[in-house]
Amino acid sequence: MSYTAKDYSKLIGMNGFGETLLKNHFTLYQGYVTNTNKVIDILSQMLKEGKTGTPEFSELKRRLGWEFNGMRLHEYYFENLGGKGNYDKGGKIEKLLIENFGSYEAWEKDFKASGAMRGIGWVILYQDITNGKLINFWINEHDTSHPAGCNPILIMDVFEHAFMLDYGLKRADYIEAFFRNIEWKAVERRLREISGGAASPTHS
Repeated sequence: MSYTAKDYSKLIGMNGFGETLLKNHFTLYQGYVTNTNKVIDILSQMLKEGKTGTPEFSELKRRLGWEFNGMRLHEYYFENLGGKGNYDKGGKIEKLLIENFGSYEAWEKDFKASGAMRGIGWVILYQDITNGKLINFWINEHDTSHPAGCNPILIMDVFEHAFMLDYGLKRADYIEAFFRNIEWKAVERRLREISGGAASPTHS
């Protein structure tokens, strides 16, 4: 079954995100979907033809993580945008952020500071599904540094294509625009209920 690019055109008009920037970003995402399908198809054919011992197979197998995560992380990113940036005070996400960081403000400061660091990559609020702990991680590349056994809750793209067309080198301004547009309901839906060391999806 092939992957199909999702339509995120509803985000056009979002405050702080220019139409050209978003359309370029959508096109980049669509490329990851296309390449994920291509790599999977080629690897499948190589397996049938007994070419798994070749350098080509090895390099494509390594490449799959880059293309697949490029596709999936962009989907998470677009899907946690389009809101008004207002989280449900007293709700589940605020409760967990306070438990793990001391306050919502402390978490936000840590997340924004992570995004402002030099370099390109992703900032992701992860939930450790073994105990429910929330941790902000810097992810340098699509396919590396992801914490094993963790569930991505909130994803912010800080590759240059996500902001430079609108903000140039003013990354902090982009991060502020990102926060103004977080769809916190999507973040809440990603949380998992943790019970006795096991995790199960939260029903929305």
